[in-house]
Amino acid sequence: MERSSGPTLKNRKLDGMRIRIPTGISLQEAVIMQKRLAPLISETSELPTKITALVGCDATYLRGTTLAAAVLVDYENLRAVKVKTVMEPTRFPYVPGLLAFREAPGVLRAIRALRATSYICMVDAHGLAHPRRFGLACFVGLALGRPTIGVAKSLLYGSVKGNHVLDEHGWQIAECIVLPGSGKAIYVSVGHKISLKDAVRIVKHCLTTRGPVPIKLAHEEVTKDKLRVEIDRALGEDGRP
Repeated sequence: MERSSGPTLKNRKLDGMRIRIPTGISLQEAVIMQKRLAPLISETSELPTKITALVGCDATYLRGTTLAAAVLVDYENLRAVKVKTVMEPTRFPYVPGLLAFREAPGVLRAIRALRATSYICMVDAHGLAHPRRFGLACFVGLALGRPTIGVAKSLLYGSVKGNHVLDEHGWQIAECIVLPGSGKAIYVSVGHKISLKDAVRIVKHCLTTRGPVPIKLAHEEVTKDKLRVEIDRALGEDGRP
């Protein structure tokens, strides 16, 4: 069974607002925040008449610093149009299921720095395929108020039956897609303002042996940025080892 729901009219007024993560938020408070925001996620597609662009994003870490990248990609030719990378202090520990509180600030900064006006966002993380139905892709989608897709390389929650990922009640929360030529699987789920059917269709449109093009490009950019920072730190400010 595929889930089908959306936020109420009252909840829609909160959509697209800058969701603030309180400084020093505890693990318990983060879980409570996820539970409160989860009902606002829409699984109904609100796509443009013609899709023209995708934004892929990814993040990594380097000794207390979060590096995030966002890449604007042309939907037809799948070429990068614009790239933005950002750095900021890592303020939250790595805890499975709470990735949004660690990565969302940097990822959102990178996406907003693109200043793109019409796009569908693709996040290297889970959306509704999450124990509390609120993974990083949901956080990003709700904060931006834009259609957002979660694409993850490993399963956090649920069980796989065929190409469906089901929750404990038998509802489909993600689709398992095998990458062409590699045999590796990715898990596609709703982030916000998109149906699972449309999310899968869009991911398949830009799929390669290494995953969807937008996320692949974002990963490449953040990897290059990490190497640059490592070299800069190794050399020091005066350029000498």
